[in-house]
Formats: sequence, structure tokens, C-alpha cells
Amino acid sequence: MLFDLDDTLLHSYGNAKAAWLAVASEFAGDLAPLSTSEVVDAVAEVSRGFWADADHHRYWRLRLLEARREIVVQALVGLATAGRPSALIDVARRLADRFSAYRDEQMRLLPEAHQVLDVLRSRGILLGLVTNGAAEAQRAKVERFDLARRFDHIQIEGEHGFGKPEERAYLHALRQLGVDAHETWMIGDNLEWEVAAPQRLGIYAIWFDGAGEGLPKDTQIRPDRIIRALSEVL
Repeated sequence: MLFDLDDTLLHSYGNAKAAWLAVASEFAGDLAPLSTSEVVDAVAEVSRGFWADADHHRYWRLRLLEARREIVVQALVGLATAGRPSALIDVARRLADRFSAYRDEQMRLLPEAHQVLDVLRSRGILLGLVTNGAAEAQRAKVERFDLARRFDHIQIEGEHGFGKPEERAYLHALRQLGVDAHETWMIGDNLEWEVAAPQRLGIYAIWFDGAGEGLPKDTQIRPDRIIRALSEVL
């Protein structure tokens, strides 16, 4: 079994708007006369465009702190261009850095994660962790949440130079575990990266719908199974 890390084993990036609102409220005085809600809405709009391009996404997800700074700067510049007053660039960077710190503070392991992994290991199932992101940041999460000893193979994009949804990310994990695609399950929250991509290789793909929202109406991707709690894997 291959597991994703963020928003599969960890609560990492869910509800971005609520997180931005919480952080922006700390900077209300610095952002005035802009309201926190219009700043957050501008950040969300810039963010959607920023992460839309696949190549752009791959480059910046390995530089997440810098990416957040760039997004907030662009958002505030956009407000100024539209005739709204803009906060100083320094404020934009401090806001982005505080958001990164806030995310780290709020991050937590799903309550059942250790139990599920330990039961699977006790049944003799080989376990692989396949996660995108920068080496230092992702490795820190692995150590912080006591995950290293629970996996037979840990594969971090920043340490290997490739990541999901690239085929070689999955093929490398299979080789390291000594298994074939038809013997393997992938569990993750991203429909394209962790369902469609492994399915193309013959891997059984389980979509983790932790928010319980169901499949988007416009998607053509069909997971082999949908779970809303990690314990359902058992």
C-alpha cells in the first residue's frame, strides 16, 4: 500500500480560506484600510491562477514559502492596481510567512493514522509513503509525527527529483518495494495525482474524501474506492 502524506495521513492544507482569514486578522492594522476579507479574496484569486499551470506548480511546490510570498505580493499589487490602497511589500511578506507558520502550528496527525498503519504492518503488508514537496519540510513532518519507522519505503519529491503524478514516481516506489502494480493500492486525496495517475499504471486507487464532499460534478475520474476515514482501509 502506498500512502500520500498531506491531507491523507495529516491534516495539512484543508480550508485555506479560514486559515488566511485567521492570519489576516492579525495584520488588520497593517492592512487597513483594506479589509481582511478583500485581502483574503484577492489572495485566493491569485493563488488559483498561480497553481493552475502544471510546470509552474511543480517548480513552486518545492519552494512553498517563497511561493506564498509571491502570491500575497501579487494580490496586494493587484488591489493597488485596481484603485485600492496597498500595504507595504514588507507587510505582504510578513503576512505570507505568518501563514506558513500558522499552517505548521495547526498541522496534526489524523487520529487513526498510527493505528491503521500499525495494523497493516502487523498483517505483513508492505507500506510506502509517496509525498510531493521540498525535502527538508516533508522530512520534518515524517519525523515530527513518528512515521519513518512505520514505512518500508519513504519517497519525498525533493529528495528524489521527481514526484506525483509522474509515472516514474510510482514505478520507483514499486521497484523499491519489489511489487507489481496489480498488487498495489494507492491511498490519497488528490484525484489526478493519486487516483487517475496510478490507475493508468494498473494500481488500485482509493480516494480519501476526508471532507466528505463527494466527487466533483465535473470530474471524469472514478476512484476504485472512496473512503472518508482511514480506518475504512482496514
